[in-house]
Amino acid sequence: MRFLVYDRLLGIGDDYWIEDDSGNKVFLVDGKAMRLRDTWELKDAQGRVLIDIHQKMFALRDTMVIERDGEPLARLKRKRLSLLRNHYRVTLADGTELDVSGKILDREFAIEYDGELLAIASRRWLTLRDTYGVDVVRDDADPALLIALTVCVIHLAEKEREDD
Repeated sequence: MRFLVYDRLLGIGDDYWIEDDSGNKVFLVDGKAMRLRDTWELKDAQGRVLIDIHQKMFALRDTMVIERDGEPLARLKRKRLSLLRNHYRVTLADGTELDVSGKILDREFAIEYDGELLAIASRRWLTLRDTYGVDVVRDDADPALLIALTVCVIHLAEKEREDD
């Protein structure tokens, strides 16, 4: 499954659609303005909230929290002691860990579980400027979760770049 994301990504208060490779609107990223922390909702095409995304308020390192139906689903933060700045660790609610690494700010990175590829974010195969794709490579993967992780990773990387 391939999804197209237009690079207006992560404007707080901005809403934007994520389309499938046929141009159908699949997910709406609904940015919530006027909040104390960075917050988004990932909705389906009918407007149902699939995932809530927010920044953890009081954390030593920037941390994004992903919830489904009010229950924790995943927590994402930059990996400690990594030589690569663009390396993030995702801890799922069941304790499973995913790795996200690559050229995050260039929108070229992979999401992996135990060395197995789950999704790739890339601009390489697209001709549209300011657009990148998220290619979910496993049929049993949760596309909404992988899109939410992509939103979080890019947000944290952009925020870190602004702070430098």
